Amino acid sequence: MCPAQLLRRPHPRPPRPDRRRALAALAAGALLPHAAGAAAPLQVGPGRRFERIADAARAARDGDVVEVDAGEYRGDVAVFSQRRLTLRAVGGRVRLVADGQAAEDKAIWVLRGGEFEVQGFDFEGCRVGARNGAGIRFERGRLVARDCGFFANEMGLLTSNDPEAELVVERCEFAHNLRPDGHNHQLYAGTIRTLIARGCWLHHGTVGHLLKSRAASSLVLNNRLTDERGGRSSYELEFPNGGVAVVVGNLIQQSPGTDNPIVVSFGAEGYRPGPQALMLVHNTLVDERGGDSRFLRVAPGAEVELRAVNNLLCGEAQALEAAGPGEYRHNPRVARSAFADAAEYDYHPADARAVPADAVDCGRFRGADLAPTFEYRHPRGLAPLAGAARRPGALQQIAHA
Repeated sequence: MCPAQLLRRPHPRPPRPDRRRALAALAAGALLPHAAGAAAPLQVGPGRRFERIADAARAARDGDVVEVDAGEYRGDVAVFSQRRLTLRAVGGRVRLVADGQAAEDKAIWVLRGGEFEVQGFDFEGCRVGARNGAGIRFERGRLVARDCGFFANEMGLLTSNDPEAELVVERCEFAHNLRPDGHNHQLYAGTIRTLIARGCWLHHGTVGHLLKSRAASSLVLNNRLTDERGGRSSYELEFPNGGVAVVVGNLIQQSPGTDNPIVVSFGAEGYRPGPQALMLVHNTLVDERGGDSRFLRVAPGAEVELRAVNNLLCGEAQALEAAGPGEYRHNPRVARSAFADAAEYDYHPADARAVPADAVDCGRFRGADLAPTFEYRHPRGLAPLAGAARRPGALQQIAHA
C-alpha cells in the first residue's frame, strides 16, 4: 500500500513531488535523516552540558540532534521552533512529568516550525487553565513521533489547525488522558493536511474519543483502539468533518460502559469542502455495549465514497450497512469464542475454522492496493505479513500457531 497515493487529494495544486516522497518515507517507517557533517549531538542529562531539556531547546540550531539520557525529568517543559530537529532518548526511556508546569500554558512540549522527529519519550500529567494541557502541542510543520507515550494529561497529543501541517505517530501509546470535565481525547488532530497513525495503542479513554481527526487526509493503519476494562470512550474513532480516511487493519473495541453507541463516526460535525471518502478494510470491530450500538455511522450531508470490505464484526451492534449507501463486501459476524481470548482483548483467530481464510479482493483506492501488508503486534508494534491477507479482520495469524 502506497500512502502517498492513498492520501493524495485531487485538487488544482497537487503536493510537490518531494512532499509526496517524504510522506511515503514517513509512513514506511524511515527516520528523518540528519544532515551530513552536522554538529555533534546536544546531550542532556545529569553531568552533561545541558541538565535540562529546556536549556537545550534554547541552544539548538536548525538540523541539530538532541540526545536525552534515560531517566525522569520533572517540570522540564520546552518550546521548539527550529526548522529541522531530532530529539531522542538514549539508554532507555525518558519520562517527562509536568509537575505543575506547562510551556506557554499549553503542553509539556510545544513544537512549531519545520521538521521534527521525537523518539523514546513519555509525557505525563500536563494540566493547564484551559483544560487542554497536552503531552505535545504540535502547531506547524511536520512531526514524526515514534515509540512515545502520552499518559494522564488532559489531552494526549493535540495539534493546531494549520492546513499545511503533517503528523505521523508510529508505535506510540495513549492512555488515561483526562481533563476535569471528561471531554478529553487521547489523540486529536485538528484541521491539518495529513495524519498517519501506525502500530499505536490507544486505550482507556473517558467520555472523549480515542482518536479524533479533522485532517483533510487520515491514514489509520494497524492500530489497537480499545476501551478495555474500565474504559468508556465516546467514539473509538472519529472523523468529525469527513475528509479522506483510509482505515485498514485496526482492532477497535467498544466497552460495555460507554454512553455513546457509535464505534466509528464520519461527518458528525458537518463536512468541510473537498473529497469525502472512507475506506474501512480488514478491521476487527468488537461491540460489548449492545442495545442500540452501531459499528459505523456516516452522517448525511455529503456524497461519501464508502467502502467496507473484509471487516470482522463481533457483538450486537447494527450491521455496517446501516451507515447508508456504499460498497459492502464480506463483513462476517462472529461470536467471542472465535477469538483466542476476547476477555483479555486478544483478537487473534482461535483456530482456522473460527475465522476462515476466505477474504475477498479489497480492490484499489487512488491507484494503491488496499490489502494490508502489516498487522498490529501488541503492545504498540507492527509485524509484516508473510503473504497476502487471507482472513477477514485485522489479525491473520492463528493464536499459538
